[in-house]
Amino acid sequence: MPPLPPLLGARRAPTDPSGATAPDDSGPLDAALDDVELRTARAALAQGRRQAARSLLVHTGDDWDRRGHRLTVLAEDPYAAAWASDWLAAEPGSADATALLALALVHRALRGKEEPDRAREACDTAAALAPADPTPWLGRLLLARTLGPEREVLDIFAELRRRHPEHHHAHHLLIARLAERPAGGRAEAHEVYDVAELAAAEAPADSPLAVLPVIAYAERYRVLAATGLAPADPAACGHWSGPRARRILRASFDWWLEWEHDEHPRRHIDLNHLAFALSRAGRPAEAAALFQRIGEHATPAPWVYAHPDPLAAFHAARTRALGQR
Repeated sequence: MPPLPPLLGARRAPTDPSGATAPDDSGPLDAALDDVELRTARAALAQGRRQAARSLLVHTGDDWDRRGHRLTVLAEDPYAAAWASDWLAAEPGSADATALLALALVHRALRGKEEPDRAREACDTAAALAPADPTPWLGRLLLARTLGPEREVLDIFAELRRRHPEHHHAHHLLIARLAERPAGGRAEAHEVYDVAELAAAEAPADSPLAVLPVIAYAERYRVLAATGLAPADPAACGHWSGPRARRILRASFDWWLEWEHDEHPRRHIDLNHLAFALSRAGRPAEAAALFQRIGEHATPAPWVYAHPDPLAAFHAARTRALGQR
């Protein structure tokens, strides 16, 4: 991917970090999604029993998307840093415990409960301990996406992509940040769409990054809605009706029909974005098929971009789609 020009003094939209998994609400918005083993390990860790989490991460191996997903979800708990510190005291030099501590400190820093520099140092320690693992760099990217300059975001993304070129979460974080650049020219000419389409084109045919252009449209909608430039009413919003948007939606839906990855740990995030886009584009039959596949695994993004209650927005859109089908 070629280097990108710097931000042109854009004002950041006042939203939560985008591209990350949802906070754990122990319900339909559970960040663990459909990972039963992850939920079991998280519950055991909350009771002070780390063996389930240790075994989970050992068996995850170098499935980097799954490792990143699982460590990020475990790290989101407010007590995760304490759990990881205890684990590290019992097993000094454990790469898994060190990575969990680093990501836990990142989440604490994002909540304003920790100094960002300490979180960065913890990520650097984890990266030095496991040089091939992109997960410590994911922690750095989560932090930079919200608190750092764009140059830092791009540099960290390059390090992460060098270790895992198709890293799902990292691409989502990059697209979320680039969507905040100021627009220039036509509405469908924003450079975040170009970056997303290039990444999708460079990825293997079966890669979930094929849906990345839809993510870019959702993130750009987030910025427009936050600044009052996009109405909440889908009928009054032309964001999803332009020729480029229609082409992207058609290509992404066709990809899903042919290549759906039931085993990808973050697939429900893609499905929610695609269902959101198709719903707002007035394509209920296609949206209905996605809602049936999603089941109860709603994710806050992108539903929260159009409504303060993401679960209510999800259920309303699903009801409309299934009813019209």
